[in-house]
Amino acid sequence: MDIASKPKFSVIPAIDIIAGECVRLSMGDYSKKIVYSTDPIEVAMNFQRFGFERLHLVDLEGARGESPVNLNVLERVSKGCTMEIQFGGGVKSLESATEVFSAGASRVICGSIAVENPSLFKEMLKIFGSERLILGVDIRDGKIAIKGWKKESDSDLFEIISNYAKIGVSQLICTDISKDGMLCGPAFDIYSSLKREFPGIELIASGGVSSLQDIVKLKECGADGVIVGKALYENRVDLKELSLWLQNG
Repeated sequence: MDIASKPKFSVIPAIDIIAGECVRLSMGDYSKKIVYSTDPIEVAMNFQRFGFERLHLVDLEGARGESPVNLNVLERVSKGCTMEIQFGGGVKSLESATEVFSAGASRVICGSIAVENPSLFKEMLKIFGSERLILGVDIRDGKIAIKGWKKESDSDLFEIISNYAKIGVSQLICTDISKDGMLCGPAFDIYSSLKREFPGIELIASGGVSSLQDIVKLKECGADGVIVGKALYENRVDLKELSLWLQNG
């Protein structure tokens, strides 16, 4: 990728949804759910007020099922704010992807189908384009987890990314499940390795952010952006300070 065309570093606040509520999990454990708000729209509007341009919206019920469950939340959030929304959770067919785009998402995250049904994911790439589809790869103990992190795959992380990079995938979200929601710091080594191996792919890191320093370090190790959830809800990262850093960065 030409340096002049390299996109600016993105900080993407996260909203995870169960039963229409804004929640966070720890290491993907649905039994360790914390409800932070019953009004996802107000949460999204607060992020927008601080100048964020992109929102990470995940349907956790859809992720462990076969199709999105909380499309009504996506519709309401997309109508209530002007941020670009990337949506994940339950997108496992052409029909569900179409529904998600129709409900207001700008980009769709595909994880399970990219691992289990490569031919379908390739068809979706042809139909929707690489600028609208994000490859989502969630890892735990070096293995890729799918179906809402309930099932592990034997697929190799670097091999999957390499195969899809060859056919045009240009966006990647990589989540270290062992760090997600734990406020213990991101897996910097993994992201550095991925960026060295795939310099032309936009790499968004996810999981473990506990401070603004973590975000700065992710930028330094080559990531193109980061998804931040629990650190914002627990006030480990101050929204005003983060907004100022982004403006000056």
